Amino acid sequence: MSGDKPHHGEGPDSDPEEPSEEVTGLVCLESDLLDGQMMEVEVGRHNILLTRSEGKYSALGNLCTHYGAPLSKGVLTGHRVRCPWHGACFNVHTGDLEEFPGMDCLPCHKVKVENNKVYVSINKKTIRQAKRTKSMGARVPGLIHTILLIGGGAASLVCAETLRQERYGGRIIMVTRDDLLPYDKTRLSKVMNVENDTILLRNREFFHQYDIEVWLRKEAMSLDTDKKTVTFDDSTVQNYDQLLVSTGSRAKPLDIPGMELENVMMLETPQNARQIHASCMGRRIVVVGGSFIGMEVTSYMIDKASSITVINSSETPYQKTLGPEIGRFIVRALEKKGVKFYMNDSVKEIREEYGTVKEVELKSGAVVPADVLIVGIGVIPNSEFLRNSKIKMDSKNSVIVDKFMRTNVPGVFCGGDVATFPLAMAKDQRVSVGHWQMAQAHGRVAALNMLDKATELNSIPFYWTILLGNTIRYAGSSSGYTEIVMKGNVDDMKFLALYIKDDEVTAAASLNFDPATAAVAERFSAGKTITKKEAESDDLSWLKMS
Repeated sequence: MSGDKPHHGEGPDSDPEEPSEEVTGLVCLESDLLDGQMMEVEVGRHNILLTRSEGKYSALGNLCTHYGAPLSKGVLTGHRVRCPWHGACFNVHTGDLEEFPGMDCLPCHKVKVENNKVYVSINKKTIRQAKRTKSMGARVPGLIHTILLIGGGAASLVCAETLRQERYGGRIIMVTRDDLLPYDKTRLSKVMNVENDTILLRNREFFHQYDIEVWLRKEAMSLDTDKKTVTFDDSTVQNYDQLLVSTGSRAKPLDIPGMELENVMMLETPQNARQIHASCMGRRIVVVGGSFIGMEVTSYMIDKASSITVINSSETPYQKTLGPEIGRFIVRALEKKGVKFYMNDSVKEIREEYGTVKEVELKSGAVVPADVLIVGIGVIPNSEFLRNSKIKMDSKNSVIVDKFMRTNVPGVFCGGDVATFPLAMAKDQRVSVGHWQMAQAHGRVAALNMLDKATELNSIPFYWTILLGNTIRYAGSSSGYTEIVMKGNVDDMKFLALYIKDDEVTAAASLNFDPATAAVAERFSAGKTITKKEAESDDLSWLKMS
């Protein structure tokens, strides 16, 4: 896929060995694309991403393998392109995935440059495959080395895949208390009447093909790091050579009586999502918590529930992460749709009738009728099974790891929501980040370090949330920010918020301002500082806005 020119007189269609299932198209002149630029081109009625990077032309699939965003609208930096929607990155020379949340690589196509014209050839047979799975090995017979992955989420899945991509030939066992293969948990609060098979990240055949054992409906109860064994709830014991703890977190209940009532719900599984969807149709629902989950459920239910009331303990939703201005905008947008808010308030009592919630009394004295109560007030790490082990945890029972995802016990790694880790872009400040994409990055870094391929975690947190059909994108770490520089206008539903700490931008959030958040993430990823002065400037050229 280089920009090398063929010998004079050799045309792009004159190669006698070129297979007939190829279609070749003239896509542009050499002068149409400068180094460091990309464009969407069409070959045989298929959209292709053409890039010119480090002197080379490359042609790739234009759709991100995560949710199908057009990569031509993203950000090209050096040899990689970052998706404008959710931050996945791909190497433009190889098509390989370099940053999550995508799971697969991009297909690559042939490029020829002749007489200052650029031609792209596509294979008619493979062009319909929008994704390419990275080459993976399988188990080597007779090799008894065992890597045990506790938890069936993003970190475990990516760890298993990375091990096989790196040709680890030992036994891989993934154990989960779920009754489902690894699935896309980010969808649960966005598409609540979800069918299990539509959210699976990999099908059963995939795990068989690459010899990844998955044990469902099985929960770890204790860990003995001296004997290198894990005991499960069915009394079985499994030994390991290396271990990944990625048990995630669970929804935090209200600390008052009534949580056991049948119409009090928390969102953790696809079954919970479907139950909430079914229970709320035409009913009066009360959502406790202005969290991302709480607001997404509220947004999803607007045209389904008969009434929605949100109770939140702070002044605005997302106050600590996105700030008061965006929080107030979200309240106004939802109020226009009939949602009622009780802010700076909390539930004092759940009142029941015939075993179900009838109403909730708030600290302020207000009484709110409720057919369904949905609690989204935060999470608790699933780390109880580690209590009597030698694994070090912090005061919140998160597992402490270093930048290699190692715990204090050799051979034991940890990743995902249950881990607290040093964030490189925040000067190695220790954080717990419940982002899907970070859990995936943890899994990859853990796998490489299990194989003694020293790799530090340096991913940039990237998050997104959907509100009334619009997506707010977020990158970085706004913890401890002291001021916000706002571009655009919140009420116009088009803005970019830049969070400032110590005269530097530490995070960005945007709505209808693509690809600005991806551009900020790329700057962070390259270790470049964005100064407060740069953020305040009217020159937005550095954001790569088209």
